[in-house]
Amino acid sequence: MSLKAVKNKIKSIDKTRQVTKAMEAVSAVKMRKSQALALGTRPYALSALRILKTISGSIEAMLHPLLTERKVTRTLLVIVSADKGLAGSFGATLLKNAYRFMAEHNLTQENTSLITIGKKAHEHFAKREWEIIAHYEKWSDAVTFETVKPLAEMIKDSFMQGRIDAAYIVYTNFISTLRQEVYSRKLLPVTFASVEEVVRGILPKHGMYADAGAEDSEMIKVVTFEPNADEILTELVPALFNIQIYHSVLESNASEHSARMLAMKNASDNAGDISRGLKLFFNKVRQATITREVSEIVGGMESMRVVDF
Repeated sequence: MSLKAVKNKIKSIDKTRQVTKAMEAVSAVKMRKSQALALGTRPYALSALRILKTISGSIEAMLHPLLTERKVTRTLLVIVSADKGLAGSFGATLLKNAYRFMAEHNLTQENTSLITIGKKAHEHFAKREWEIIAHYEKWSDAVTFETVKPLAEMIKDSFMQGRIDAAYIVYTNFISTLRQEVYSRKLLPVTFASVEEVVRGILPKHGMYADAGAEDSEMIKVVTFEPNADEILTELVPALFNIQIYHSVLESNASEHSARMLAMKNASDNAGDISRGLKLFFNKVRQATITREVSEIVGGMESMRVVDF
């Protein structure tokens, strides 16, 4: 390889490293934003969960349609993926765990419908001819609580009208910047355990927000419901259901941005190592060329001396 080719390759790698460093910084900002949005829903979710527990002893309240268990013949699976690549093994790990979940619950193309969030999952399952009843893209950077409402309403209507008997969601949960895990949760019928697990998990175990929003452990001793417990439950259960979906999307977004940030950091580090290696090679070859040319000049001068004699 000529010195000019090596020099051009060094310039190309340095430019690539600038791009990956910029993408790393952008992903870090987006990850923090997704975490902050999730924390914003936590006080409301905790209060709603506390009220839900308080009225859960009512026999009438337990007859809410979204809480009713029934024989499962048709299942809906919501899969939250990414719209873009360059996030390391984020997409492959999600799909691997989604198939594992399907196998564990005997979910097949005959008894399961899918809702895909993110371009990657949609392309994968559409190519394999799964029934996809809805698909959503571009939720990664602009998702709000209002954004997920149409999806939540579609799932609730399908359940209450008997088109599905259970609904699950598969997404990547943000544990810390260096660790993300694929979770699968039951959405419908709504259970107190699943809602509580989501609400408690809004705070990450490590990082900037790990100590934020510590909850008040004070117990409410006397509760008065207006107009009555059943009407409150009618509003409360769907709201908590929406929070489960919204939080799952935010967790997936934070995990995606974290995975992309780490992938870009590794790419930047590798580019730096390659660039340093090429520069060392370039300097060695250049020094060897200079040494050879100096030797040729000295040798030529010595030859001229011999001729003069």
